[in-house]
Amino acid sequence: MANFILVYSGGSAGATEAEREKSMQAWGGWFGKLGDKVVDAGNPFSEHAKNISNGTVHDGAIGTPATGYSILKADSLNAAAELARGCPVLQSGGKITVYEITPAM
Repeated sequence: MANFILVYSGGSAGATEAEREKSMQAWGGWFGKLGDKVVDAGNPFSEHAKNISNGTVHDGAIGTPATGYSILKADSLNAAAELARGCPVLQSGGKITVYEITPAM
């Protein structure tokens, strides 16, 4: 098995406390279904970012800002993508990019 990082873009935890609680329950349920495939449940990212190009620091992200991440283990990139299909971020308009984490040599 390999590790895969799910990078979230967009989505919303909800505007009200009740919506946020419902969202957190959905995340807990999803992680519960994944069981030992969860390496790191991850965290959301703040909206503050810097990017560096040619030695110069600029405000903001490059491209579409990432909003969070999780790390899962799976047998293949396709298997990791299948696991990601149940992620609650998709229910709130978010998107997910799945990358295989290549071990350092």
